[in-house]
Amino acid sequence: MTDAERSDNATLFPQPVGERLRAARERHGMSLAEVGARTRVPLRHLEAIEASNYGALPSPTYAVGFVRAYARAVGEDEVTLARDVRVEAQNTPRATPQYQPYEIADPTRVPSRGLVIVAAGLGLAIVVLAMLWFASGLFRGEDGDAPAGTPSVAVAVPAVQPSPTPASGGHVTLTATDEVWLRVYDGANKTLYLGTMKPGERFDVPAEADNPMINVGRPDKLQVTLNGSNLPPLGSGARPIKDVPVSATALAARDSGAAAPAAAPTPGAAAPTAGASVPPAFASPSPAGN
Repeated sequence: MTDAERSDNATLFPQPVGERLRAARERHGMSLAEVGARTRVPLRHLEAIEASNYGALPSPTYAVGFVRAYARAVGEDEVTLARDVRVEAQNTPRATPQYQPYEIADPTRVPSRGLVIVAAGLGLAIVVLAMLWFASGLFRGEDGDAPAGTPSVAVAVPAVQPSPTPASGGHVTLTATDEVWLRVYDGANKTLYLGTMKPGERFDVPAEADNPMINVGRPDKLQVTLNGSNLPPLGSGARPIKDVPVSATALAARDSGAAAPAAAPTPGAAAPTAGASVPPAFASPSPAGN
């Protein structure tokens, strides 16, 4: 075969880029490792290029870059080879990358498998013991006492002081939570307050009042406060209440569950202030005619 025929065959059937690079390397008497040292391209990638296995390379772009570096190292036309390899790489199916495990250079610095298993077992045991201790009191007795064999330590516990008897003094406030009629009066039936309170209005029962009492149509709409603390309503609101003591002493006894002191009736007590609107439930009965 003449040189002209070889040239025509090269034009019609051009050699792959990898074969051309390998032929150039062999003409220069270079090994693949020497090319890798000059180009800084990994040896497995150079082998893939010479074998036209572009699917083993990260991407066609990497293939073009590696071929350019390879061509410069062996004195070939990098522009032409880069153009040709771009076509070859695009027509080559890509294989799924195989990840190789990283090999540690100094395996003596890595803990042995047995040591890792022992450490994991100890950690798991500590977690289980901690959960048992918190959940079921593993290290405590049935009644919360220290387990047998644990030295007891005497701890001084302050004596419980009995609750003091409610003092006779105190600040009583009546606050309307809704529109509510009420009358507040003392033991002599002297009216201290009479009228309909609007929501949010309040009345402070005089601390010096003698046995103050209250008549109210809707006790559930009246908030009673003793020394700044809210007390339960005086009634459910199902019916009006009458002659209920609202002194600090009576309210304190009522809140503690003790019987409130009964109001002492005063003979000949004066009637409520004239002209005030009094609900029928609290109106004084009229004397029977002779």
